[in-house]
Amino acid sequence: MNMESIAPVRPDTNFESTVYHLKTGGSGTILEINNLRLWYGQAQALHNVQMTVEKGLVTALIGPSGCGKSTLLRCINRMNDLVDGLKIDGEIRLNSEDIYDKGADVIALRKRMGMVFQKPNPFPMSIYENVIYPLKVDGVNDKTFLAETCERALRGAALWNEVKDRLDQSALGMSGGQQQRLCIARAIAADPEVLLMDEPCSALDPIATAKVEDLINELAGQYTVVIVTHNMQQAARVSDNTAFMYLGRLIEYGDTEVIFQTPKSGKTQDYVTGRFG
Repeated sequence: MNMESIAPVRPDTNFESTVYHLKTGGSGTILEINNLRLWYGQAQALHNVQMTVEKGLVTALIGPSGCGKSTLLRCINRMNDLVDGLKIDGEIRLNSEDIYDKGADVIALRKRMGMVFQKPNPFPMSIYENVIYPLKVDGVNDKTFLAETCERALRGAALWNEVKDRLDQSALGMSGGQQQRLCIARAIAADPEVLLMDEPCSALDPIATAKVEDLINELAGQYTVVIVTHNMQQAARVSDNTAFMYLGRLIEYGDTEVIFQTPKSGKTQDYVTGRFG
């Protein structure tokens, strides 16, 4: 898809403009965000965000604190619906379906989205019960299927060999890095269409962070990943495309290598070179 035909390059002094130069190679568009605006009460947090996400690729959202990247991520699975005084205008389409349509089933939508948060949040139950929890909630009780799903998800999260002999032990006894990979296993157990990650390594040490980054690289292709990160080096390591946000606006969105080496926007250049942020 040639995004240049959607939004031409214009001077970045106009924050409403966006520069697109996307890496392709996925399996087509899975997410379309069109003129998305969001207010918390009277304060506008997102301004006319427009972007597409290609299936099977990793897309990173970067920008300084308070720029709207986590807000945008939480719009994708409608977690922001729980905030009082929220107003949203525009649309987000998942496989061409408008997730903000009045008839949309929000619970069903969230089942199509895996979510991994900043801090590991394992449930106070066994490792096995943590992984199969989404399936049990859906009423799945076939023990063979649940056991196979647990192993598949833990292998997918590069955790199986570390925990296969203690699946009945509490997940709370795992290390922080293992807990975060367990949360990823739980997120992919239900085979989601999109995996959303909100600064998944911010609470981890460098060794655990490296393991999660390796895992993201392994999941790429099998899953569409959208990751919010404050770590620009991490974005450069794990993502195919990167979106730079500033003051609630999408300033530049494109191939990660281009964003970090030859961005078209001066504002992007200033951020990735450390002049502000």
